[in-house]
Amino acid sequence: MSETRLTFKEMCAEFDVTPRTLRYYEYIELLAPEREGRSRFYRPREIARMKLIMRGRKFGFSLEDIRQWLELYDEDPEGRVQMEKWIELADAQMAELVSRKEQIEEAITELQALRDHVAEGL
Repeated sequence: MSETRLTFKEMCAEFDVTPRTLRYYEYIELLAPEREGRSRFYRPREIARMKLIMRGRKFGFSLEDIRQWLELYDEDPEGRVQMEKWIELADAQMAELVSRKEQIEEAITELQALRDHVAEGL
């Protein structure tokens, strides 16, 4: 049974990212694809890392936070340090998201009130 490996183009399609994004992730050392000539190939390790990157971006983590978190796995393959760091990052990010949610809810309330006031004047 052969190991899964995606080409550069397949990786872009699989994760719905642009070639520029994928090259950038490689440039900042989030990913390290295999190279054969000019071609890049992504094995399961890189595919798993990309899944984690995409999930981290969805949750609003910075690429630097994600990079540092991924590096911990290389230092501690058992993952305890990585899991502890993840909890720390997740707690901080949840607090940030709750704060943003409150700001958005406040803005919606103010905008609705202003809109209603203007509509009453018509």
